Amino acid sequence: MAGFNIKRGPLGDTSLKRVSLFETASNLRRLLMSNITKDQVIEWLSAQPILELAALVKDLEGKWGVSAAAAVAAGPAAGAGAAAPAAEAQTEFTVILKDAGANKIGVIKEVRAITGLGLKEAKDLVEGAPKPVKENAPKAEAEDIKKKLEAAGAKVELK
Repeated sequence: MAGFNIKRGPLGDTSLKRVSLFETASNLRRLLMSNITKDQVIEWLSAQPILELAALVKDLEGKWGVSAAAAVAAGPAAGAGAAAPAAEAQTEFTVILKDAGANKIGVIKEVRAITGLGLKEAKDLVEGAPKPVKENAPKAEAEDIKKKLEAAGAKVELK
């Protein structure tokens, strides 16, 4: 949505010029920025029609290169103590053995081959599921481990 401002042309004539809400907000900011408070901004926004506010949001997203949807999605994750920003892709995974399945001996053999553990340690890991088999593994390695364990009959999860 846009508002209208009266502009004086080069010959002194007045005419209506269609301006965006962003231009109007920019002009307002230049005039009042040193004296404006957060409460005044909230009051001003509360008085604006919803369609104009939607246009303002789009203008701000374009100017700042952000998305309100991404901020809303990242909000709960940030509140929960997420270590990495939402925009970053996960590069390291933890392979978790959820259940050994029916072929426990085959899974124990695979765990030994993957981790280098002894027979007793591997057996304890498998019987104590759910437990991590490998932590901080690159994606390709984690997926390979998952395939091997699933082929042996285990249920596996990547985190």
